[in-house]
Amino acid sequence: MGKHTTHLVWDWNGTLLDDMGAVIAATNAAFAEIGLEPITLERYRQLYCVPIPRFYERLMGRLPTEAEWLVMDEAFHRHYSEHRIGCSLTDGVEDLLREWRQAGRSQSLLSMYGHEQLVPAVRGYGIESHFIRVDGRTGPSGGAKALHMERHLRALGGAAAPGRTVVIGDAVDDALAAAHVGALAVLYAGGSHSRSSLESVGVPVVDTLAQAVEEALCLAS
Repeated sequence: MGKHTTHLVWDWNGTLLDDMGAVIAATNAAFAEIGLEPITLERYRQLYCVPIPRFYERLMGRLPTEAEWLVMDEAFHRHYSEHRIGCSLTDGVEDLLREWRQAGRSQSLLSMYGHEQLVPAVRGYGIESHFIRVDGRTGPSGGAKALHMERHLRALGGAAAPGRTVVIGDAVDDALAAAHVGALAVLYAGGSHSRSSLESVGVPVVDTLAQAVEEALCLAS
């Protein structure tokens, strides 16, 4: 299949947006609400998973109660919004997005970040025009990405046939969502997961987004 037919579905948090510092700060603020000890970035990457309550279960030794989940979820999003303002795009993102579009290829953005927060954030970083579609989460937080990916590709229609679509993200869930719709995936090791956890999925794992784009072209060619 020709290189010009490859469609990219980019993840946002931890992939295009270099926000792990904000995520850790918000996570620890949420933990403090119910008396949990703070977590390091290394431990976060070792344990992180979705749905998010399962991540908390790994840390607490039990699933949080409904009341605890509501407290932590609200605290996380409140503190994340404060810290996200200081985050920058991952190195090279602007050039990669521009070059992909200028080559006549399409790309879209799919995130589990709330849609009402995502769209103005993407616009604020000056990259919205590179995407043919931007979709954030519209339902409750904490879930998996598979059904969200299904709706995203359906909305894109002929612009993103699964067999020529490559998902680029930083989480195991990105690869699982890609597999759910018959798409391909490349995982970036600079975000939410440790390299070892990403490699367990069986898709290519890279250290830079430039490498992710190169790998995507090879996969879908």
